[in-house]
Amino acid sequence: QVLLVESGGGLVQAVASLRLSCAASGRTFSSYPMGWIRQAPETEREFVAAINWSGDSTTYADSVKGRFTISRDNAWNTVYLQMDSLKPEDTAVYYCTAGGVYYTGDYFYPSYWGQGTQVTVSS
Repeated sequence: QVLLVESGGGLVQAVASLRLSCAASGRTFSSYPMGWIRQAPETEREFVAAINWSGDSTTYADSVKGRFTISRDNAWNTVYLQMDSLKPEDTAVYYCTAGGVYYTGDYFYPSYWGQGTQVTVSS
């Protein structure tokens, strides 16, 4: 069992930056791929970014590539999402996920989800 707690969301203006953090419990954190998935109001969930267990491989949605960076610190059981050059269309609830299947360029079926953190970008 893995418990995920996100933090760092908030209200910012366009082109600003935010860094989301996700603290994970459980001794097997370092064995899991991790990801971020977001959901805007009245839309389906959208993959944002993922990272493999060791942190040496990452994958991003085209909509955030070049603006967002995912990273992890296995010593602190934490995964991060650095979000730069934010746009109003990035407004969503951002969920941290753990487990699932990770390949370079793809990530699916996460096993664990956090409660989500709201990111709102004003124009």
